[in-house]
Amino acid sequence: MDTNNGSSTTDFILLGFSDRPQLERIISGLVFIFYIVTLVGNTTIILVSYLDAQLHTPMYFFLSNLSFLDLCYATSIVPQMLVNLWGPTRSITYGGCVLQFFFALDLGSAECLLLAVMAYDRYAAVCQPLHYTVIMHPQLCQKMVLTAWLGGLGSALTVCSLTLKLPRCGHREVDNFFCEMPALIKMACVYSKVIEITVFALGVVFLLAPISLILISYGFITQAVVRIKSEARWRKVLNTCGSHLTVVTLFYGTIIYMYMKPQNSTSQDEGKFLSLFYTIITPTLNPLIYTLRNKDVKSAVKRIMCVEKWSAKS
Repeated sequence: MDTNNGSSTTDFILLGFSDRPQLERIISGLVFIFYIVTLVGNTTIILVSYLDAQLHTPMYFFLSNLSFLDLCYATSIVPQMLVNLWGPTRSITYGGCVLQFFFALDLGSAECLLLAVMAYDRYAAVCQPLHYTVIMHPQLCQKMVLTAWLGGLGSALTVCSLTLKLPRCGHREVDNFFCEMPALIKMACVYSKVIEITVFALGVVFLLAPISLILISYGFITQAVVRIKSEARWRKVLNTCGSHLTVVTLFYGTIIYMYMKPQNSTSQDEGKFLSLFYTIITPTLNPLIYTLRNKDVKSAVKRIMCVEKWSAKS
């Protein structure tokens, strides 16, 4: 069998939903709308967190990083997807595919760790309110975020180097709408036990371990909430923690189902729709969830708008 991967300059073909042309037109329109909302929503959170002094807290520092991750994550996938859906060809260069694969994996892994960091922040705020500013000092927050980013980078370098070495026997068709690990592994003409073990091990580190820490944090938070007597503080805790839990459920639920199962046990259509959810829909919903449930963000937006109006009149 010829296991040559071919020239590194050979374009790949992103099949996407080409077997369902009617569905593709609907999906392309929805993806475009979701992407615009993602850009506006996440950029708004970043700007508001930076401009409003009352939001210069660990929670909004982490939320700004989450929004930046979502912006980069969606941008690494959606523009190329729309070009393929609207254009005459569905090709992507080998270099473009490698970069898309790397950044999607890097940013996705970093988000897994960042959501766990945000859960610890909520634990410190609710369970140790008197010591919160001492525990979550700026240096620790920066180190935690840096660890999340570097962890994602290490995961991406490991998986990308292993996956791209697999022999493809001339196969050029990626049966997905972007260059994602499961689709690239299925292109290979050999079975790699090493990759399956590596992916499972990294899944434990980046999925099961963070979700376990999140559950433990919320176990302590639940105990603390039961003892809260102030109704106003009780509602504030539920709003901030409820937003984070909603995001965690949406993101981790689909990712764990996708990556912790054996790669040959998920149908390709099922995999495409799961990928569509956590790469496009989740980054759109995150800013909506945090702004709609969070009075601090809404108040900050109003304050900034009032300042802008006053400045324009003067």
